[in-house]
Amino acid sequence: MAEQAQRRWRASCPNCGAPVEFASAASGSAVCGFCRSTLLRDGETLARIGQSAEIFEDYSPLQLGATGRWMGSGFAVVGRVQRGSELGNWNEWHLLFEAGEHPRVGWLSEDNGQFVLSLEAALAEPPPQDARPGLPLTLAGQRWQVAAVVQAAVRAAEGELPRPPRPGRVVELRNAQDEVGTLEFGADGPPVWSVGRGVQLADLALQGLRTTAEGESVAEAKFKGRTIACPNCGAPLEPKLAQTKSMACAQCHAVVDLPAGEAKALGFTPQSPGLEPLIPLGRNGTLALAGDKPEAWQVVGYQERCDLPEDADDEQSFWREYLLFNRLAGFAFLVDTREGWSLVRTLTGAPTPARDGVSWQDRAYAQRWAYEAKTTHVLGEFYWPVRLEDRVRVVDYATRDGQYLLSREQQGPEVTWSGGRPVPAEAVQKAFGLSAPAAQFARDASAFKNSGSTLLRNIVVGLFLAVLLFALLRAFSGDDCEGYKNSFGENSNEYRQCRASTRGSGVYVGNSGGSYGGYSSGGGGHK
Repeated sequence: MAEQAQRRWRASCPNCGAPVEFASAASGSAVCGFCRSTLLRDGETLARIGQSAEIFEDYSPLQLGATGRWMGSGFAVVGRVQRGSELGNWNEWHLLFEAGEHPRVGWLSEDNGQFVLSLEAALAEPPPQDARPGLPLTLAGQRWQVAAVVQAAVRAAEGELPRPPRPGRVVELRNAQDEVGTLEFGADGPPVWSVGRGVQLADLALQGLRTTAEGESVAEAKFKGRTIACPNCGAPLEPKLAQTKSMACAQCHAVVDLPAGEAKALGFTPQSPGLEPLIPLGRNGTLALAGDKPEAWQVVGYQERCDLPEDADDEQSFWREYLLFNRLAGFAFLVDTREGWSLVRTLTGAPTPARDGVSWQDRAYAQRWAYEAKTTHVLGEFYWPVRLEDRVRVVDYATRDGQYLLSREQQGPEVTWSGGRPVPAEAVQKAFGLSAPAAQFARDASAFKNSGSTLLRNIVVGLFLAVLLFALLRAFSGDDCEGYKNSFGENSNEYRQCRASTRGSGVYVGNSGGSYGGYSSGGGGHK
């Protein structure tokens, strides 16, 4: 990083006498590295105003003193605040940018398994006090959607900060320009406003990350030996990812909440063994997200979900989601439904409402289904605190040709958008080197396509009536669910549900929604 225009300032901690150094004249607070005192800078003096808890070990590759570049400007990592809410815990790293005409206060924060780099800005108008998740809002001359409203606590802090960290209400906003806006309210003083964009650590030219003598990152080296006892059966849990906040025990299948650092795991939820996923955990495969080059992905998590029909006569839909991880690209989801496969990931921004749907990146999306989804079974690891029986409200959208997909999920105080594209079944099978029966991959992505053709619509209606008539004729003489049995297996939820519907009414018809599954973007760990 270039030499700072302002001189560095050093003083002694008023509590323990240890040296405390400020690299920026704009920084108003610091945490003593020796006694953990929270210090307030007032001119040439320091005053102790509190005590910070110990930083919990989260295996982040970042550390104080690391440097990088963003948008042509160099920066150094000079401080960190660890925050938490009902959505989980997350880091906010304070970035000191190279001195310019106007010093900038920057933050690198976690966001749904990814990162957002934000800059603080002045706010001319008073912020709204009644923001609610999912509603539109105009602020700083832009139109936003409220993505989350939480009460954020301060877990710990270290290093140099622009002001003393404070708990309070945090309002997260997103817009159609793929930006994230954050309002932080405290007990005193005006709210803090910042605006940022999603970034990948690989694009920040980071130097000085935590490494061992062998050149391996400290996160990877420490995490290799991390073992936690399952609180249900005592079997060792060995998470593979530093970001993991929840995982399923391979021995007893309990879903365990992982602690921060080396603490003992306390919370768990028992679950019965389920069918093995079609793609084994740990399997590697190469797939390309929409607009990106192909990346190598590893399957680290798996969950089964279903919709909750509002009408007892409606059919229930089931689908599967594989959580994929790439060290530099972050996380993505491979979704398997009976209509096809799709590859999606969470969005930094948010689409704008449009006629009959939404608009995102110059594409129009029509609404297809709205439903409530529930998590029924999980395996592997997750970057958010996954819960069995978790329920979210989902709205699915697609472009007219079905080649681009969006999904909106709302759970409690948070709204999350995700998007992606269908993937041909044979591409999934080839990518992961799977040798399962071809019938299990027959769910083709073309099922997502919409057509405005009257002829095609008439053909579809005619075929439907023919199938319905055929089903009525053999309702009591054969197995109308043979297709589900061949595709998903005799013990699958789809086959059992079909059989139950057949026994109850003598015919299987209808679809209540959930066609491409409400991609699980999860909550947890984001600013």
